[in-house]
Amino acid sequence: MKSKKSFLVVLMFLVFIFGFAQGGKKLDKIIKRDYQIIECTISKMSDTSVEYSLPGETVQISLDVSKIARIDFASGRSQTFDVSAGNSSPSSSSSTITASEMKPNTIAVLPVPYVNSDTQESSEDMAKFAQNDLYNKLLDKSSNIFPLTVQDLRTTNSLLHKAGIDHNNIDETPIEDLEKILGVDNIVAAKISFTIGTATTATTYSSGNAKVSDNDKKLKTNDVTTTTANNQAYYYYTVYFDMYKNKDKIYSQTRKPFLAVKDSWMDSVTYLLKRSPIYVKK
Repeated sequence: MKSKKSFLVVLMFLVFIFGFAQGGKKLDKIIKRDYQIIECTISKMSDTSVEYSLPGETVQISLDVSKIARIDFASGRSQTFDVSAGNSSPSSSSSTITASEMKPNTIAVLPVPYVNSDTQESSEDMAKFAQNDLYNKLLDKSSNIFPLTVQDLRTTNSLLHKAGIDHNNIDETPIEDLEKILGVDNIVAAKISFTIGTATTATTYSSGNAKVSDNDKKLKTNDVTTTTANNQAYYYYTVYFDMYKNKDKIYSQTRKPFLAVKDSWMDSVTYLLKRSPIYVKK
């Protein structure tokens, strides 16, 4: 009887130790290009995909490497993936990212995705226009953002172009990589999403003349009525506004303009900029 109790105690102890060891097991971390972090156990890797399982599960999940920015393995080793468009092969960060000379206290304005949320279509022209608008706003307020200086827009876009980054994939690139590519320690990233609504108004105009009949002396009128329909477009914007300093997000706000007119997003950008931590009232 005593030996049986001793066996049960030892068994319970082993179960406890095993459970503790499992609970304390370090996991691999997959950092996706959309900044989602997946804690998991990676079982297999290839040039095109990574297979992993979630904690407490045995089901194997496959993820395309084109969606992965970096993997931090439980062993302590890290592996980054090429940020260039169309290249999904894994390699070390030193060989995939051409780092520019770091310019302290410099802020870069990223291309601003301008997306119709109904169709998911992005306008390249409006993305450049919005980027230029935000850039000029920062230049105009240079005394309010001292000691920061604004990186020339041509320099920013040239470095991004060399890295294969534009308004279509800018959201998929980690801020840490963007800071190395651009050689800046501050970044402002905005995005404009919108939908378009229409309303129809009708305007009616009446005109006519009256005359007296010679025969019956009655008043006769000839009325003409014209109705004109006018279609009015309304733009409903959502402006996303983020600022980063040394990889850390220091400011993140979302604003919807009060007026539903075509250029109302510009007022929201001004509003958010003036309330950002880099802006000091003079």
